[in-house]
Amino acid sequence: MAALSCRDAGAVAQTLLLLLLTAPSLLVAVARAADPPFSCGPSATTQGGGFCDAARPAAERAADLVSRLTLAEKVSQLGDEAPGVPRLGVPPYKWWNEALHGLATSGKGLHFNGAVRRATSFPQVSLTAAAFDEDLWFRIGQAIGREGRALYNMGQAEGLTMWSPNVNIYRDPRWGRGQETPGEDPTTASRYGVAFVKGLQGNSTSLLQTSACCKHATAYDLEDWNGVARYNFNAKVTAQDLEDTYNAPFRSCVVDGGASCVMCAYTGINGVPACANADLLTKTVKGDWGLDGYIASDCDAVAIMRDAQRYAQTPEDAVALALKAGLDIDCGAYMQQHAAAAVQQGKITEEDIDKALRNLFTIRMRLGHFDGDPRSNIYGSLGAADICTPEHRSLALEAAQDGIVLLKNDAGILPLDRAAIASAAVIGPNANNAGLLIGNYFGPPCESITPLQGIQGYVKDTRFLAGCPMAACPTAATDQAATLASTSDYVFLFVGLSQQQESEGRDRTSLLLPGEQQSLITAVADAAKRPVILVLLTGGPVDVTFAQTNPKIGAILWAGYPGQAGGLAIARVLFGDHNPSGKLPVTWYPEEFTKVPMTDMRMRADPATGYPGRSYRFYQGPTVYKFGYGLSYSSYSRHLVASGARKRPPNMDLLADLNTMPTTEEGVASYHVEQIGAEGCEQLKFPAMVEVENHGPMDGKHSVLMYLRWPNATAGRPGRQLVGFRRQHLKVGEKARLKFDINPCEHLSRVREDGNKVIDRGSHFLMVDKHEMEIRFEA
Repeated sequence: MAALSCRDAGAVAQTLLLLLLTAPSLLVAVARAADPPFSCGPSATTQGGGFCDAARPAAERAADLVSRLTLAEKVSQLGDEAPGVPRLGVPPYKWWNEALHGLATSGKGLHFNGAVRRATSFPQVSLTAAAFDEDLWFRIGQAIGREGRALYNMGQAEGLTMWSPNVNIYRDPRWGRGQETPGEDPTTASRYGVAFVKGLQGNSTSLLQTSACCKHATAYDLEDWNGVARYNFNAKVTAQDLEDTYNAPFRSCVVDGGASCVMCAYTGINGVPACANADLLTKTVKGDWGLDGYIASDCDAVAIMRDAQRYAQTPEDAVALALKAGLDIDCGAYMQQHAAAAVQQGKITEEDIDKALRNLFTIRMRLGHFDGDPRSNIYGSLGAADICTPEHRSLALEAAQDGIVLLKNDAGILPLDRAAIASAAVIGPNANNAGLLIGNYFGPPCESITPLQGIQGYVKDTRFLAGCPMAACPTAATDQAATLASTSDYVFLFVGLSQQQESEGRDRTSLLLPGEQQSLITAVADAAKRPVILVLLTGGPVDVTFAQTNPKIGAILWAGYPGQAGGLAIARVLFGDHNPSGKLPVTWYPEEFTKVPMTDMRMRADPATGYPGRSYRFYQGPTVYKFGYGLSYSSYSRHLVASGARKRPPNMDLLADLNTMPTTEEGVASYHVEQIGAEGCEQLKFPAMVEVENHGPMDGKHSVLMYLRWPNATAGRPGRQLVGFRRQHLKVGEKARLKFDINPCEHLSRVREDGNKVIDRGSHFLMVDKHEMEIRFEA
């Protein structure tokens, strides 16, 4: 979404909130007047109208409603702020609502100016992803969906279409919005998208709790770099990278998660804007994947086709290109302003508009907007008591704790014994900044616990010095900080980034800590009595090689943007009330990686030109920390059961009648997944078991990551590829067997240069740590 619009919407919401907090009588008045908008109640204008018949399928009801609209009324529905149609009893509707990691004020339809003034703020997505826990992701989506429906029932929401989650691949560590995503790996992003969407949309087969929208399709991961802006960037992407990297999470969102919306990006893809790309929107998303829902544009993307991208000559051309490509709604008013003229000029037909509106109104039918008062449906009992519940607050704490990654712990300095600490110094610009904890796309949180407050709950004599005026740290109170450190028993440093360094519309130019932070950290470490503890609050990776190698820095934690309970979560990890178990969802690159242009979309390395590739799958270069890295206070062992056994998947005989296809480009004999077919792929599935044991000394959760590797990385294969992950809580001394369901068509396949998926004949190796299981794939 457009950054300016988001900030404006957020500012208005915050102003209203302040007004209500200072005017209790007004708050009461608003609370009493709040009723949710709906249609087809007892006093509906069209008694007995087809679209009011809840017994009919949603698509039929939507078609009936669209058939009753005039052309002017139809055109008015093509923007995110859709006016009502009073003569049919259709209320206004606002499509743009945000729920990235909690209900947010960044859109237009959610308001915290009535009886409900706050919502649960979960950790920013990059930290939540580090838990590698699909059940956790589902429960977060479920909680946000419940709060969204509750807010609607309270009359404080004008929409239930949530334009979340963001499942773009975090391709470049400098990307300002990488914090919003599940990371660099397509398997992780795919599983996150499925879990979050299912939670957000609810378990009902007849009624959506809220509608989820996976964004931004596709290959969108640049804001503003070296004079290239997202509004006019043309991403040159190979068919191979589109299929096995950029499109994978969106496919999973739709096919496996049942997402009811996909949002197209600003990005031009090989010369065609995403929101005018019929191959992407109609052929792929609606056709191949079978989207049961609608496609929305990123905000002002239709206008940008003409104004910034110069792809369309006139506004009417832009509208026609978008609608005919498969776009259903414009975030903005551009289509509302110019669609009628496009019809008059013969560039689109009324049927082009009808097709889009049928998709839009079908979603509103599935949300129950045309079933009478929503407070009488299966979600009707949700209200103020279902927002900021103890359960949701506990979930926010659990998510923050489970995502925190322990990067360094020399000599086992952590966990700390609170009884043995006489005094503590808390130093750093990110130590007592409540707003920083919640990242971007946020609403007013239920509560806010800063790291300083968290440590104060454990150490009575805690002294604080910011050291820098802000995360940018243009100046540092180095002498004061060193003095404080030298007179304290233990020293905690809270540094990192903020939305001033990484955010929507803003990419980073450096991977180093900003300003004087590094010199401040080094001076404090040198002055301290014992090794200091460094906590990094960032959305994306930073090059902290200096701290990694400094013996005076005893421990390093990455805590992302940990949400409303972030300070307590960090303190619980530091003092051993929670055993850290997070693993990095992105590679941490050294500063030298910034020499690579952000505009180079290739995932695979090109040694001939020195291009190092991207992500753990293809990158060939030094790292600060690797994808999947994370320490614990406990020692765990992981073993593939029957490790080293040569085996063939079941029902391999079905491949005997298939021709293996050697490719002239790659020279590798392969089976085409498309030729195997859905039934054949189902028959090839088999389980793989991993035995994991906690050797102590603490109980804790543990995530097991299973990878695939081939005997070599030729033919464009990844060096390794994540197959799946499982998370298990284990007591000291406890063992568990974790089952991984292996689908060869999905997990043992690769994508060729032409974008087709194949399974190579020969050996494939499932990996857990250094343990491997060979799978022979041949009839």
